[in-house]
Amino acid sequence: MLANYLPVLIFLVVASGLAALLLTLGTGIGRFFSRFHGDPEKLAPYECGFEAFEDTRRRFDVRYYLVAILFIVFDLEIAFLFPWAVALGRIGVFGLIAMGVFLAILIVGFIYEWKKGALEWD
Repeated sequence: MLANYLPVLIFLVVASGLAALLLTLGTGIGRFFSRFHGDPEKLAPYECGFEAFEDTRRRFDVRYYLVAILFIVFDLEIAFLFPWAVALGRIGVFGLIAMGVFLAILIVGFIYEWKKGALEWD
């Protein structure tokens, strides 16, 4: 019985040892060989909409997050459209009407956000 689990045990020991080795030595080796220079290009804001190395308690523009949430919503809409398109022959007219209602609700929401100015970047 132990012979059946011995390869798994050896794998876990080797993987744990390698992980510990890389965590302890890998960080020091990476810092030793790195060529990090604090130029403005590397310290520029990246995908967050505000400076990364400033006071964390300052106010920031929430519109970036609103656009990100809208992207996720419409990305999920597309994720629902693919299986629906594949199964359209089997679900028939009911599926077509259900997807029409689903898309109508999303389009109304999109028009509402557009009219409120959520997509305008001043």
